[in-house]
Amino acid sequence: MELREVIGRRRSIRFLLPHRPVEPEKIQRMLEAARRASHWGNVQSLQAVVMFRDSAPDDVREAVTAPIAGFQIRLAPVVIVWYIDTAMVDEQSERLRELCRAGALGYGEGKQEAVENQLIPIFTNMLEGLKQPGVGEVDCGQGIAQATLMAYEQGLGTCCLGTPFTEKIRDKLGLPDSCRVLLLQTVGYPAESAEAGGQRPRQPFERLFHMNGYGKPFPQSAEVVEELKRDGMIQEEAPLPWRDAELDYLKEALGLKGHGLV
Repeated sequence: MELREVIGRRRSIRFLLPHRPVEPEKIQRMLEAARRASHWGNVQSLQAVVMFRDSAPDDVREAVTAPIAGFQIRLAPVVIVWYIDTAMVDEQSERLRELCRAGALGYGEGKQEAVENQLIPIFTNMLEGLKQPGVGEVDCGQGIAQATLMAYEQGLGTCCLGTPFTEKIRDKLGLPDSCRVLLLQTVGYPAESAEAGGQRPRQPFERLFHMNGYGKPFPQSAEVVEELKRDGMIQEEAPLPWRDAELDYLKEALGLKGHGLV
């Protein structure tokens, strides 16, 4: 599958086949993709606990929940709890040295001394600030995005869910105090169509992106938009004419009657 196909079809798949297990090797490929994502200072703060519904302890499965659309977690064969471990920042000096030895940082004969005498002291002075929410979460998001693309490459569907119960989840999973739960990602084989209802509504391009200063909209080319549509990277606008019928079918097939928000 080409990248343009993955991006064009990548939608949050909320309806997964509960009876079809996900092969562990497919989850490993997702984790491998996340592990290789870019991360400032190469500290790799993004980590995860993978819960397989058929083997995870009942109390752990019950703790991993979300108040909105929680049925997704109940039905998903796999739930990945992504979290950031801020303690990884404490190892940043050695990570910078590794980058230097790998030829990814600095140049010339004095590069090692420059890392030791200039770069490491700067990062050390910023250490506590770098543990606060900010750039670390941005880089974790890159890793989760790569894992998501890998999932779709393998025919899986995923959906990222937020939850207010992060401390409860952290405690139940036994995560250290240095960890912050970021989100829950359900993973499984899709029960709904790849279109998932079509292209979701989006804010106007000119409201989101600016050129050379705020309030100066980045010019949007209609030709580029049409090109992306031709390449299948922009779907037909939602809702597709048969979406309501599909949702009715899914509610019946997955036993979701009574769940108004699906």
